[in-house]
Amino acid sequence: MIYLNNETKLKELKNKMNKDNICVFIDFDKTITSNGSRDSWDAIANRKVMGEGLANALDVYYQKYGPIELDYTMTVEEKERYIIEWYEKCMDLYYIHHLTKEKLKESVDYAGLEMREGVKDFLFKLYKNTVPVIILSAGIGNVIEQFLKEKNCYYNNIRIISNFIKFDENGNMIKFSADMIHTLNKNIDKLGDLKVKERIKTKEYRIVIGDLVDDITMMGEYPESKSLKIGFLNKNITENLEVYKKNFDIVLTEANNFYDIEKYII
Repeated sequence: MIYLNNETKLKELKNKMNKDNICVFIDFDKTITSNGSRDSWDAIANRKVMGEGLANALDVYYQKYGPIELDYTMTVEEKERYIIEWYEKCMDLYYIHHLTKEKLKESVDYAGLEMREGVKDFLFKLYKNTVPVIILSAGIGNVIEQFLKEKNCYYNNIRIISNFIKFDENGNMIKFSADMIHTLNKNIDKLGDLKVKERIKTKEYRIVIGDLVDDITMMGEYPESKSLKIGFLNKNITENLEVYKKNFDIVLTEANNFYDIEKYII
């Protein structure tokens, strides 16, 4: 199903937006990738490569913290300490299980990540029209980069802002990038380099595409009349539909894809 929550606004934006005055913020896990795909954290924990321990531990944490991430009855302040705790524990697991650069690549190759239908054509269209694309993800940047390269769509108009794992000259994991990016702090005003901010500040309209209500903050503080917010509601549809309709201009449920939203953009 597709829910259009303000058709007047959508028509106005469609008449005003063009390839020269927009930039696009896109989430990765369950947005660029399909609803049935593993997320970029789990993609590294392939049992054939990393053994059972890492995957099992990640699953235990997901069972504990995952429902909190999707609980929209909690405030951001109430959620944040749990989310940070979750991410810190997951990051520690990769050290404990001796992740290497080669194991990361091999795990992602085995992971079988799938693109949501239509996203490859969508990214190509944005590239051909030189539209800046910021993939702002609370996932693992190394996985996102490798995945896009394998799909032949890591174009030069794309900038990935995410949690990158750094390796030494022998391919052993050293650390994560300095600033932890989690689902509650994805905000271009607080993250990203000056080059990206400089490029998008000339763009009058901002488009956000994600699968969590928190993804809306990717674009930073921006006027409602100049922002288009698109949300894929993948889980807990009955419980969260009204919340999504309240926050997104377009809500897509079940098997919807990027072909369903392309006509509202360019």
